[in-house]
Amino acid sequence: MPAEDPSAHHGFPGRLLVFEGLDGSGKSTQARLLGKWLQAQGYRVFFTEWNSSELVAGVIRRGKKKGLLTPTTFSLLHATDFADRFDRQILPPLRAGYLVVCDRYAYTAFVRDAARGCDPAWVRTIYAFAPRPDRVFYFRVPVAVTLRRKLASRLKISYYEAGMDLGLSDTVTESYERFQGRLMREYDRLARSDKFTVVDATRSVEAVQSEVRRHLAPLLERFPTGERLIHDG
Repeated sequence: MPAEDPSAHHGFPGRLLVFEGLDGSGKSTQARLLGKWLQAQGYRVFFTEWNSSELVAGVIRRGKKKGLLTPTTFSLLHATDFADRFDRQILPPLRAGYLVVCDRYAYTAFVRDAARGCDPAWVRTIYAFAPRPDRVFYFRVPVAVTLRRKLASRLKISYYEAGMDLGLSDTVTESYERFQGRLMREYDRLARSDKFTVVDATRSVEAVQSEVRRHLAPLLERFPTGERLIHDG
Protein backbone atom coordinates (compact mmCIF):
# COMPACT_ATOMS: atom_id res chain seq x y z
CA MET A 1 0.00 0.00 0.00
CA PRO A 2 2.71 2.50 -0.96
CA ALA A 3 1.83 6.17 -1.03
CA GLU A 4 3.41 6.57 -4.45
CA ASP A 5 1.08 4.01 -6.01
CA PRO A 6 -2.44 5.46 -5.76
CA SER A 7 -3.73 3.04 -8.42
CA ALA A 8 -3.13 -0.10 -6.32
CA HIS A 9 -6.40 -1.93 -5.64
CA HIS A 10 -7.35 -5.18 -3.93
CA GLY A 11 -9.10 -6.58 -7.00
CA PHE A 12 -11.80 -8.43 -5.04
CA PRO A 13 -15.55 -8.14 -5.72
CA GLY A 14 -16.25 -6.48 -2.35
CA ARG A 15 -15.56 -2.93 -1.24
CA LEU A 16 -13.16 -1.93 1.52
CA LEU A 17 -14.31 1.15 3.44
CA VAL A 18 -11.97 2.55 6.10
CA PHE A 19 -12.65 5.02 8.91
CA GLU A 20 -9.67 6.84 10.44
CA GLY A 21 -9.19 9.72 12.84
CA LEU A 22 -8.06 10.79 16.28
CA ASP A 23 -9.55 9.29 19.42
CA GLY A 24 -12.72 11.26 20.03
CA SER A 25 -13.19 12.19 16.38
CA GLY A 26 -16.44 10.22 16.18
CA LYS A 27 -15.15 7.77 13.56
CA SER A 28 -16.32 4.67 15.45
CA THR A 29 -19.83 6.08 15.79
CA GLN A 30 -19.88 6.97 12.10
CA ALA A 31 -18.58 3.54 11.06
CA ARG A 32 -21.30 1.74 12.99
CA LEU A 33 -24.02 4.08 11.78
CA LEU A 34 -22.95 3.54 8.20
CA GLY A 35 -22.84 -0.23 8.66
CA LYS A 36 -26.39 -0.29 10.03
CA TRP A 37 -27.65 1.99 7.26
CA LEU A 38 -26.02 -0.13 4.56
CA GLN A 39 -27.61 -3.24 6.03
CA ALA A 40 -31.00 -1.53 6.04
CA GLN A 41 -30.49 -0.85 2.33
CA GLY A 42 -30.01 -4.58 1.75
CA TYR A 43 -26.23 -4.65 1.31
CA ARG A 44 -24.06 -7.45 2.63
CA VAL A 45 -21.97 -5.78 5.34
CA PHE A 46 -19.08 -6.92 7.50
CA PHE A 47 -17.85 -4.69 10.35
CA THR A 48 -14.42 -5.00 11.95
CA GLU A 49 -12.38 -2.85 14.31
CA TRP A 50 -8.77 -2.21 15.31
CA ASN A 51 -6.98 -4.40 17.84
CA SER A 52 -9.67 -7.07 17.74
CA SER A 53 -7.65 -10.21 17.04
CA GLU A 54 -7.57 -12.70 19.91
CA LEU A 55 -4.13 -13.89 18.80
CA VAL A 56 -2.10 -11.21 20.59
CA ALA A 57 -4.73 -9.29 22.57
CA GLY A 58 -3.59 -10.76 25.87
CA VAL A 59 0.07 -10.02 25.16
CA ILE A 60 -0.69 -6.40 24.27
CA ARG A 61 -2.79 -5.93 27.41
CA ARG A 62 -0.09 -7.38 29.65
CA GLY A 63 2.63 -5.39 27.92
CA LYS A 64 0.71 -2.16 28.38
CA LYS A 65 -0.13 -2.93 32.00
CA LYS A 66 3.50 -3.61 32.91
CA GLY A 67 4.94 -0.81 30.76
CA LEU A 68 7.06 -3.22 28.72
CA LEU A 69 6.23 -1.96 25.23
CA THR A 70 8.91 -0.04 23.37
CA PRO A 71 7.83 1.77 20.17
CA THR A 72 9.25 -1.11 18.10
CA THR A 73 7.58 -3.93 20.08
CA PHE A 74 4.36 -1.90 20.14
CA SER A 75 4.54 -1.66 16.36
CA LEU A 76 5.30 -5.34 15.78
CA LEU A 77 2.57 -6.58 18.12
CA HIS A 78 -0.07 -4.42 16.47
CA ALA A 79 1.18 -5.53 13.04
CA THR A 80 0.69 -9.15 14.15
CA ASP A 81 -2.78 -8.31 15.41
CA PHE A 82 -3.67 -6.61 12.13
CA ALA A 83 -2.27 -9.43 9.98
CA ASP A 84 -4.45 -11.97 11.83
CA ARG A 85 -7.46 -9.65 11.66
CA PHE A 86 -6.91 -9.08 7.94
CA ASP A 87 -6.55 -12.78 7.16
CA ARG A 88 -9.52 -13.92 9.26
CA GLN A 89 -11.93 -10.98 9.24
CA ILE A 90 -11.28 -8.67 6.31
CA LEU A 91 -10.14 -10.80 3.38
CA PRO A 92 -12.85 -13.54 3.40
CA PRO A 93 -15.86 -11.16 3.20
CA LEU A 94 -13.99 -8.95 0.73
CA ARG A 95 -13.54 -11.96 -1.52
CA ALA A 96 -17.19 -12.87 -1.02
CA GLY A 97 -18.39 -9.50 -2.29
CA TYR A 98 -19.28 -7.79 1.00
CA LEU A 99 -18.98 -4.15 1.96
CA VAL A 100 -16.25 -4.35 4.61
CA VAL A 101 -16.43 -1.43 7.05
CA CYS A 102 -13.18 -1.02 9.00
CA ASP A 103 -12.97 1.05 12.16
CA ARG A 104 -9.23 1.78 11.67
CA TYR A 105 -6.94 0.10 9.18
CA ALA A 106 -3.17 0.00 8.60
CA TYR A 107 -3.11 3.81 8.52
CA THR A 108 -3.62 3.83 12.28
CA ALA A 109 -0.30 2.03 12.61
CA PHE A 110 1.40 4.39 10.15
CA VAL A 111 0.28 7.36 12.24
CA ARG A 112 0.87 6.01 15.73
CA ASP A 113 4.19 4.34 14.99
CA ALA A 114 5.56 7.42 13.26
CA ALA A 115 4.43 9.56 16.21
CA ARG A 116 6.38 7.23 18.50
CA GLY A 117 9.53 7.58 16.44
CA CYS A 118 9.46 4.51 14.19
CA ASP A 119 10.71 4.85 10.62
CA PRO A 120 7.60 5.37 8.43
CA ALA A 121 9.16 3.45 5.52
CA TRP A 122 9.88 0.48 7.79
CA VAL A 123 6.30 0.48 9.07
CA ARG A 124 4.93 0.62 5.52
CA THR A 125 7.02 -2.41 4.64
CA ILE A 126 5.54 -4.43 7.51
CA TYR A 127 2.03 -3.72 6.22
CA ALA A 128 2.88 -4.24 2.53
CA PHE A 129 0.37 -7.12 2.38
CA ALA A 130 -2.55 -4.79 3.13
CA PRO A 131 -4.26 -3.60 -0.09
CA ARG A 132 -5.40 -0.06 -0.70
CA PRO A 133 -9.00 0.50 0.43
CA ASP A 134 -11.70 1.69 -1.95
CA ARG A 135 -12.31 4.69 0.29
CA VAL A 136 -10.60 6.08 3.40
CA PHE A 137 -12.60 8.56 5.45
CA TYR A 138 -10.48 10.76 7.69
CA PHE A 139 -12.58 12.42 10.38
CA ARG A 140 -10.61 15.57 11.02
CA VAL A 141 -11.14 17.42 14.28
CA PRO A 142 -8.89 19.71 16.37
CA VAL A 143 -7.12 18.07 19.29
CA ALA A 144 -8.76 20.52 21.72
CA VAL A 145 -12.18 19.30 20.58
CA THR A 146 -11.28 15.64 21.09
CA LEU A 147 -10.02 16.48 24.59
CA ARG A 148 -13.27 18.27 25.45
CA ARG A 149 -15.26 15.30 24.18
CA LYS A 150 -13.14 12.91 26.24
CA LEU A 151 -13.56 14.93 29.41
CA ALA A 152 -17.28 15.38 28.80
CA SER A 153 -17.74 11.63 28.35
CA ARG A 154 -15.99 11.03 31.68
CA LEU A 155 -13.98 8.25 30.07
CA LYS A 156 -10.51 7.95 31.52
CA ILE A 157 -7.72 8.95 29.14
CA SER A 158 -5.48 5.91 28.92
CA TYR A 159 -1.73 5.97 29.48
CA TYR A 160 -0.86 5.13 25.86
CA GLU A 161 -3.68 7.20 24.39
CA ALA A 162 -2.05 10.19 26.09
CA GLY A 163 1.43 9.16 24.91
CA MET A 164 2.65 9.08 28.50
CA ASP A 165 5.17 6.39 27.54
CA LEU A 166 7.04 9.02 25.51
CA GLY A 167 7.69 11.37 28.41
CA LEU A 168 6.08 14.34 26.69
CA SER A 169 4.68 15.72 29.95
CA ASP A 170 4.00 14.68 33.52
CA THR A 171 0.41 15.87 33.14
CA VAL A 172 -1.99 13.51 31.39
CA THR A 173 -4.00 16.21 29.61
CA GLU A 174 -0.90 18.06 28.41
CA SER A 175 0.73 14.84 27.24
CA TYR A 176 -2.53 13.92 25.47
CA GLU A 177 -2.60 17.23 23.61
CA ARG A 178 1.03 16.91 22.53
CA PHE A 179 0.78 13.30 21.46
CA GLN A 180 -2.55 13.69 19.68
CA GLY A 181 -1.06 16.74 17.96
CA ARG A 182 1.65 14.48 16.56
CA LEU A 183 -0.98 12.03 15.37
CA MET A 184 -2.94 14.78 13.68
CA ARG A 185 0.12 16.00 11.78
CA GLU A 186 0.73 12.45 10.53
CA TYR A 187 -2.91 12.03 9.54
CA ASP A 188 -2.85 15.33 7.64
CA ARG A 189 0.27 14.20 5.80
CA LEU A 190 -1.27 10.86 4.88
CA ALA A 191 -4.50 12.53 3.83
CA ARG A 192 -2.54 14.29 1.10
CA SER A 193 -0.25 11.42 0.04
CA ASP A 194 -2.86 8.64 0.19
CA LYS A 195 -5.80 10.70 -1.00
CA PHE A 196 -8.14 10.35 1.98
CA THR A 197 -11.66 11.72 1.91
CA VAL A 198 -11.40 14.39 4.61
CA VAL A 199 -14.56 15.00 6.63
CA ASP A 200 -15.06 17.90 9.02
CA ALA A 201 -15.92 15.98 12.19
CA THR A 202 -16.71 19.04 14.32
CA ARG A 203 -20.29 19.04 13.02
CA SER A 204 -23.29 17.09 14.26
CA VAL A 205 -23.39 13.30 13.97
CA GLU A 206 -26.24 13.57 11.46
CA ALA A 207 -24.43 16.07 9.23
CA VAL A 208 -21.26 13.98 9.17
CA GLN A 209 -23.14 10.76 8.43
CA SER A 210 -25.00 12.46 5.59
CA GLU A 211 -21.71 13.52 4.02
CA VAL A 212 -20.24 10.04 4.35
CA ARG A 213 -23.22 8.51 2.56
CA ARG A 214 -22.99 11.14 -0.18
CA HIS A 215 -19.33 10.35 -0.80
CA LEU A 216 -20.10 6.63 -0.96
CA ALA A 217 -22.89 6.94 -3.51
CA PRO A 218 -20.61 6.49 -6.58
CA LEU A 219 -19.09 3.30 -5.10
CA LEU A 220 -22.51 1.80 -4.48
CA GLU A 221 -23.84 2.28 -8.00
CA ARG A 222 -24.72 -1.14 -9.42
CA PHE A 223 -23.18 -2.83 -6.38
CA PRO A 224 -25.25 -5.95 -5.55
CA THR A 225 -27.36 -6.32 -2.42
CA GLY A 226 -28.24 -9.60 -0.76
CA GLU A 227 -27.43 -11.62 2.33
CA ARG A 228 -26.62 -9.52 5.38
CA LEU A 229 -23.81 -10.10 7.80
CA ILE A 230 -22.23 -7.98 10.52
CA HIS A 231 -19.46 -9.03 12.90
CA ASP A 232 -18.57 -7.16 16.06
CA GLY A 233 -14.88 -7.98 16.04
